[in-house]
Amino acid sequence: MTVEFNGLGMSLGNLARLSNAQTRSISAENPTGARGAGGMATEGTGAIAARELGQGWKISPCLDLVGSSTVTLAEIAGPGAIQHIWMTVTPTAWRHLILRCYWDGEPTPSVEVPIGDFFCNGWGVRANVSSLPVAVNPAGGFNSYWEMPFRASARITVENLSPDAVQGFFFQIDYTLTDVPADRAYFHAQFRRNNPLPYMQVHTLLDGVRGQGHYVGTYLAWGTHNNGWWGEGEIKFYLDGDDTWPTICGTGTEDYFGGAWGFEQPKGEYGIYSTPFLGFHQVIKPDGFMQSQQRFGMYRWHIMDPIRFQQDLRVTIQALGWRAAREGKGRFLPLQDDIASTAFWYQTEPHAPFPALPDINGLEVI
Repeated sequence: MTVEFNGLGMSLGNLARLSNAQTRSISAENPTGARGAGGMATEGTGAIAARELGQGWKISPCLDLVGSSTVTLAEIAGPGAIQHIWMTVTPTAWRHLILRCYWDGEPTPSVEVPIGDFFCNGWGVRANVSSLPVAVNPAGGFNSYWEMPFRASARITVENLSPDAVQGFFFQIDYTLTDVPADRAYFHAQFRRNNPLPYMQVHTLLDGVRGQGHYVGTYLAWGTHNNGWWGEGEIKFYLDGDDTWPTICGTGTEDYFGGAWGFEQPKGEYGIYSTPFLGFHQVIKPDGFMQSQQRFGMYRWHIMDPIRFQQDLRVTIQALGWRAAREGKGRFLPLQDDIASTAFWYQTEPHAPFPALPDINGLEVI
């Protein structure tokens, strides 16, 4: 029997199909992902607990990350694709642990995002997510199902920006070794933050993208610095030479994330939701003592409606609230909020180098 399915683009519709793709998995128990090489460790973070049991009994379940250091989590020879990533670590480290992915030996990363923001948890406060490509489960179990193809190689690292060590970094990276068709683009994710956003300026989620591809998702960690409603701003997509005016212009922040009318539900409360393609899944309220701002987490996945570009792409969002009415008419207030964004897209390589990440103080939730 001839088997032609390469094992990529998985769904319920093709789950029964046979494939010659080879499944592999990298973790602290099998750092190379080699076949038949799991659970062989004789040293690791579990060695003391397993001292009476011996080899094969959870000797190396996780890593301890040294301060101000970078660890390579995975080094894979292709062709193939990452199909699932699971991670968990203390929430206090979510903003200063930086996830990076490099495809096919490129010198700069295609993914460069704090771990919490990559998994829609930018505030260092646990929030569950029930979406198609990202699932976050109690208590802080991070899962990514973004397909990440590579042809020659894949390298995944995590950098600890803090001088302090991080104990107990757990991870598993599941991938397949298989042929990658020419029309499979490379996965990218980029983090940006304004805190505060300068007055009457827009927050840029993405700029400088060159090549052909499609935009597939947005996560925002939004912290308000004002009273009142904060989400009147429009998201704009500038495609293929758009300059002053975009091809795609939204109608409001909550509208873009699939909500309406300020995300309000009865009794003046925010309505939290997490669905396969969009969510407003986190609301952090002031406690009346030392926590002064409201903070929000929201995501929008363009899986059924990818935003395709042929040459270049720029994405921005406005921050708008309301001033006091005059002459019986409302007035917009440009806000100076804390906005951290993660943009997700696929494109051909090479990609343009990303802007420099903020330093650890610039990333910190304050």
